[in-house]
Amino acid sequence: MTQLFSPVKVGRYTFSNRIVMAPMTRSRAEFDGTPKALAVTYYAQRASVGLIVSEGTQPSEDGQGYLCTPGIYTDAQVAGWKAITQTVHDKGSRLFIQLMHAGRMSHPDNTPHHRQAVAPSAIAPGAPMFTMTGMQPIPEPRGLTTDEIRQTVADFRLAARRAIEAGADGVEVHGANAYLIQQFFAPSANTRTDQYGGSVENRARFAIEVVMAIAEEIGADRTAIRLSPGAKLWGIDEGSEAPALYRHLTTELAQLGLAYVHVMHVGDEALVADIRKLWSGTLIVNRPGRAREHIGTDLASGLAELEAYGQMALANPDFVERLKTNAPMNPPDHATYYGGDGKGYTDYPSLSAAAA
Repeated sequence: MTQLFSPVKVGRYTFSNRIVMAPMTRSRAEFDGTPKALAVTYYAQRASVGLIVSEGTQPSEDGQGYLCTPGIYTDAQVAGWKAITQTVHDKGSRLFIQLMHAGRMSHPDNTPHHRQAVAPSAIAPGAPMFTMTGMQPIPEPRGLTTDEIRQTVADFRLAARRAIEAGADGVEVHGANAYLIQQFFAPSANTRTDQYGGSVENRARFAIEVVMAIAEEIGADRTAIRLSPGAKLWGIDEGSEAPALYRHLTTELAQLGLAYVHVMHVGDEALVADIRKLWSGTLIVNRPGRAREHIGTDLASGLAELEAYGQMALANPDFVERLKTNAPMNPPDHATYYGGDGKGYTDYPSLSAAAA
């Protein structure tokens, strides 16, 4: 456990400890994607961790999937993020903005432009989504043209530059959890016959192009990616070639000198072990639902240099202090995860507040 609290160099930065706040959608931005002032308090409260990875943040209008998620491509959005990054830095932590293009995981009612979602292929995920009028089936997306794929890569590049303008320490590309990049990985969502479909190399191409563009724009040592090998969410099935795809992808990423790779570990121990062997840089591992008694085990085993935590960091603004002192944790309130005001967002008590 004590290894968790030791400093670690990641990319161009030294983090104060090896605890990462995982990216978590909270749906509390303005409808146009501008972060609200309440988000400043939310992130500041949790800035004792070594690294905060922000909630998924759309790199363009077409990247939005859910209601009231933040963006990082307009001046107003950049200004909103500036206030957040400043307070996180004042508290001694670092913040990477996660760039998340939802792809087909979207509904026109959730976006200001109300356009049809885009994806590798015109295949709906077969799942419902919350909208202002309640749960609705996710409509069929429109398959991206080759030129539109190139424009989407350019959108990621611009968003990364704007994230740095907003004071972020770097960006994490969301290549996991059934969103656009993982949609390219999965034959269940990608039936293309061009250079972005079919073979393992082709299905990994878009992810590599996005990461390379961002690394060129802001520096590889401020660029990272999150992956969820084997995760089957919302119709995503990477098939029997998944291990080969991730081995190829990791081999290509390893040549770029990225800040880190962040793996959401859902149980394929052999594949994650392969990623560890192929990736000599910093690895962050997030095990959803990890029991408290298992905190620190991936550091101790050498699998990871840092560990990421979601729900426990959400519900405990002083998560690091509670770990250090073996104090009890606040339970998370699932009913307040998405949308709303400060309830279940900025009102979780710290140890000092509880004592008072």
